[in-house]
Amino acid sequence: MSDCLFCKIRDGEIPSTKVYEDADVIAFNDIHPKTKLHVLVVPRQHIATINDLTSADAELVGKLFLAAKKIAADAGYGDGYRVQMNCGEKGGQIIFHLHLHLMAGERV
Repeated sequence: MSDCLFCKIRDGEIPSTKVYEDADVIAFNDIHPKTKLHVLVVPRQHIATINDLTSADAELVGKLFLAAKKIAADAGYGDGYRVQMNCGEKGGQIIFHLHLHLMAGERV
């Protein structure tokens, strides 16, 4: 999607502080962190919301959670962190590109 913020970050059109990337997933620090560790874990493939997922996306969704687990552990929070995914405007989703919020540590 040409107007998607996360697609532009994925493509390097908008700078970000990446903390993880592989063939399917990128992760970068949230620009408005709510906790000491607040990372957005994003699939490279554009999928707007949870409601747009199909059974063919199951492996990709698993990779998002495995990336979150690794990022948390690497940051020293392997023993406790929160993962949140909002769906749709009424569910608090602001950027319509599927993503996890990985949060840990004290509030900022």
